[in-house]
Amino acid sequence: MKIKWLICLLTFGTIIHFTAAAQTRKSSPADLKTLIDSALNRAVRQYSFLGTQLPDGLLPKTYYWGTKKFETSKTNWWTSGFYPGTLHYLYDYSKNESIQKEALRVEQFLQKEQFNKGTHDLGFMMYNSFGHANQQNPSKQTEDILVNSAKSLSSRFRTTTGTIKSWDHGKWQFPVIIDNMMNLELLFWATKYTKDSTYYKIAVTHANTTLVNHYRKDYSSYHVIDYDSTTGVVRAKNTHQGYSDASAWARGQAWGLYGYVSTYRYTKDKKYLAQANQIAHFIMHHPRLPEDGIPFWDFDSPDIPATYRDASAGAITAAALLELSQYNAAPLQKEYLQMAEKIIRSLSTPTYTANIGENGGFILKHSTGHLPANSEVDVPLTYADYYYVEALVRLRSMLK
Repeated sequence: MKIKWLICLLTFGTIIHFTAAAQTRKSSPADLKTLIDSALNRAVRQYSFLGTQLPDGLLPKTYYWGTKKFETSKTNWWTSGFYPGTLHYLYDYSKNESIQKEALRVEQFLQKEQFNKGTHDLGFMMYNSFGHANQQNPSKQTEDILVNSAKSLSSRFRTTTGTIKSWDHGKWQFPVIIDNMMNLELLFWATKYTKDSTYYKIAVTHANTTLVNHYRKDYSSYHVIDYDSTTGVVRAKNTHQGYSDASAWARGQAWGLYGYVSTYRYTKDKKYLAQANQIAHFIMHHPRLPEDGIPFWDFDSPDIPATYRDASAGAITAAALLELSQYNAAPLQKEYLQMAEKIIRSLSTPTYTANIGENGGFILKHSTGHLPANSEVDVPLTYADYYYVEALVRLRSMLK
C-alpha cells in the first residue's frame, strides 16, 4: 500500500510540475517576480512560526509527519548554521526585525563552535550564519569568529593527502566526502580578509585533489574517498548515504556542483568552471532526472520511479545553476537559467511547499537525508530550506 501511494503521489507531482514547466516557458519576468515574492513572504511567515517551536539552546533539524516529532540539534551538529543563515536571507528581503533578532539570538550560543576542530563542516555551520551576519553588519567580533573558524577548519588539512579530513569515525583511515567542497568558501573568505594566503592554498589544494579522485569519467561523483594518511594513496572509493559505491547520490552531485561554482568565483581558474559545467550537464541531462527537475534521492536507485525525491538536492542545484549561469555565455547561460527556474517553480508548488503552520515550521517537504540508514526519509530538512531561500533571493536579484 505504501509503494502504491508513493507511485500515485509521484505521478500526481509529475503532472503538476509538467504544467509548471510549460508555464515557465511562457512566463514574463513580472510573473516570476510575483512567484518569488509570494514564496519569500510565505517563508518569512513560516520561519516566524518555526521559531516558536524551538527549545532554548537548540536548532531545528527536521520534522516527522507520522509521529509529529520535531527534531532539533545541538550547535555541534553540521546543520546548525542553516537556520540562522536562512533567517538572515529572510531579513534581507523583508526587513522584519523579529526575524533578525531570532538569528542573532541563536548565534549567541552557536559562536562557541568557532573553536571546534572535530568537524569539517565549519563552513556550513559558521560561514552560512556568521558570514551572512557580517555582510549585514560588519564587526570585528564577527570577523574574529570567522577567522577562528577558518583556523579550526584548516587544522584538519594534511599535506600528505592534499585534503581536509571529513570524519574522525567509521571504517575509514582518512575519509574525505564530496560535501567538503562546500566548506572551502570559509577558507577563501579568510584569505580575502586576513591577506594570509595559507587558507586559500589549502582550499585550492583540496579542490584539486577532489577533482582528480572524486570524479568518474561521466562527471558523477563518489561520496567518500578514503586516503592512506601516511602516503596519501587512495585506499577506497565508497558511499555512505548513496545507494552503492558506484552510484550517483543526488545530493552529492549537487554539493560538488555548488562547490566548484563557488571555487571558480574566488579563483577565476577556468578548470573549476569547466568542472562545474560538466557536473551540471551530468545532472541536467541525466535520463532519470524527473520532468519537474527534483531528483530522486540517488540517480541509480533501482526503485525509480517508486522511490523518494530529494528536494534538498534540487534546491542546492538551483542555487548553484543561477550563479553558474553568470559565468557562461549563451546557450549555456540560458539553459542553466531555465533549469533553475523550473526547479524553483516546482519547489514552490503545494507538492513541495508546506502550508503555513504545518510541516513543523519548515518550508519544504520531501527531502531525503540518509536513506540507507533509514534516517530523515521523506521529511523537511533545514538545509533544503536554506538553499531554496538562497535560490529565490538570487533569482530575484538577477531579475532586477
